[in-house]
Amino acid sequence: MDGPTQEITALVGREVYSSNGVFVGEVEDVRLDLDEVSVTGLAIHQVNHDLFGERARGSRGVIVPYDWVQAVGDVVLVSDIIERMHEPEEEEEEVAA
Repeated sequence: MDGPTQEITALVGREVYSSNGVFVGEVEDVRLDLDEVSVTGLAIHQVNHDLFGERARGSRGVIVPYDWVQAVGDVVLVSDIIERMHEPEEEEEEVAA
């Protein structure tokens, strides 16, 4: 069990980017399902407020589902779906009009 423990703790502090190269944040902690003995999410802090806008303001961070993780190396790559969480201001204005 030393192998998985080392891998999990090695995630903490790594920068997280979308698969398109957009900075998402930094891994602060790992969410685990102890019954299934699996990682279910990454707690991200120092989040990119351009991506999360008001959703992350005043909070310590966000939880990214581990299913979105595509690769782990020097950085963590997550699916570009995270970029679609942000609606550009132009789209918001069009909807309001």
